[in-house]
Amino acid sequence: MHDLVHRNVQSDATIYTDEHKAYIGIADKHETVKHSAKEYVNGMAHTNGIESVWAVLKRGYMGTYHNWSMKHCRAYVDEFTFRLNEGNVTRDTQDRLDSLFGAMAGKTITYKELTA
Repeated sequence: MHDLVHRNVQSDATIYTDEHKAYIGIADKHETVKHSAKEYVNGMAHTNGIESVWAVLKRGYMGTYHNWSMKHCRAYVDEFTFRLNEGNVTRDTQDRLDSLFGAMAGKTITYKELTA
């Protein structure tokens, strides 16, 4: 797990987790919550945000797509990441559309590539 985190998370990021033993020593900046002690928030440390992300992703999988291939799994995750990061309804619609079209630039996929 440590290697996966180090490959995908900026080295100066603060990591917030629960107290699972796999996270021990995972980063210099690491804060935890102790669910076993009924602690769910400890300052900035909590797991509510990521639990919300998993819930949205799971609803998209089961409710919208019903199934997806491992080949395109990253694209589905990227879509929901974009929705969560850019979906703030307090932002102007034009700004949100600019973000969408900017993210789409140069990312076409042919039917042949899609189904290969």
